[in-house]
Amino acid sequence: MPWQQIKVSVPEARANGVEDALLELGAVSVTLQDAEDQPVFQLDPGTTPIWHNTEVIGLFSFDTPMEIISAALGGMCGLIVGDIHVEVVEDADWERVCMQDFKPMRFGDRVWICPSWETPPDPTAINIMLDPGLAFGTGTHPTTALCLEWLDQQNLHGRTVIDYGCGSGILAIAAALLGARQVIGIDNDPQAILASQSNRELNQVSPAQMQVYLPDETLLAAADVLVANILSGPLEELMPVIAALVKPGGKLVLSGILSEQTQALLNAYEPYFDMLAPVTRDEWVRIEGIKR
Repeated sequence: MPWQQIKVSVPEARANGVEDALLELGAVSVTLQDAEDQPVFQLDPGTTPIWHNTEVIGLFSFDTPMEIISAALGGMCGLIVGDIHVEVVEDADWERVCMQDFKPMRFGDRVWICPSWETPPDPTAINIMLDPGLAFGTGTHPTTALCLEWLDQQNLHGRTVIDYGCGSGILAIAAALLGARQVIGIDNDPQAILASQSNRELNQVSPAQMQVYLPDETLLAAADVLVANILSGPLEELMPVIAALVKPGGKLVLSGILSEQTQALLNAYEPYFDMLAPVTRDEWVRIEGIKR
């Protein structure tokens, strides 16, 4: 199946902003490259391109309405129509690029994310096998990394965990492999449900331990831990739902939040949670709270 991609050439200082906008608009992946250099699959946490003029490429499924995406990207990033180029790319080209550039990554002390074509560097670690696909979450974005590192630090044995906005299932699978008794993934995108189920099978996590649902498919009981790596707007709107899904004394972890959005989210959740100090990486923030 072919894909569609948007190409935008911007100065280095603007590349991260365009990358974040493309991810927010639903890009499967974002690649940054120079005219003569090899592409970099998104950005590893804490790194930036080494070139002054960067080509930012967002990959979208073939049925994506690219006129709408292009207009939204232009408005978000101050781009004009001539700055944005849309083209079709064949599936074989995408597979070659992602296999070349997506490498195993470590998060915290125990967790590795590895593509299926790579041998895990540490066979004794918590190795999550995950390939780039049609749902957000491969570990390369700072928000996912922040959540994985938090999960790595927790004792999840015997706990129940909800991953609200599960995307690829990466956080739900991590929680299951880290010992959670039961994990529930929730997402409003049917493609994300399929991706989570496929990745669950790839990582040999049983359906009894990890279930995934659309929001209206099941009634959820409150969990010991709830992690939600989505966006600030939905996190604020969903506050009553999310707060009700955490047990008293349970832990809440939110990400997908830009630095300037942090205080609004803290204010929204503080009536129900004792909020801890935010953690920031590359202008993205993770906030944590304990249910009263």
